[in-house]
Amino acid sequence: MTSQDVQDLISQGMQCSFISIEGDGRHWFATIVSQEFEGLRSIKRHQLVYKTLGQKMHTDEVHALSMKTFTPQEWELQGPQSTGA
Repeated sequence: MTSQDVQDLISQGMQCSFISIEGDGRHWFATIVSQEFEGLRSIKRHQLVYKTLGQKMHTDEVHALSMKTFTPQEWELQGPQSTGA
């Protein structure tokens, strides 16, 4: 899988205003901004993202995914410096 593949899967499964994916083909780091995270705790946000990857997580196509998740308002306060880049 490529970073674009992972990004496409996430953005097809939920509406995101920003996604950044970095990784080595098995281990990924994502920064995701979505209105769908509004009112959700971190674990629920991560579960929402994992759901977009479906079987890819179970078949080891995506071995590991670390992520930072933000609502648009949180992102505005944090800014792009939070991408890990």
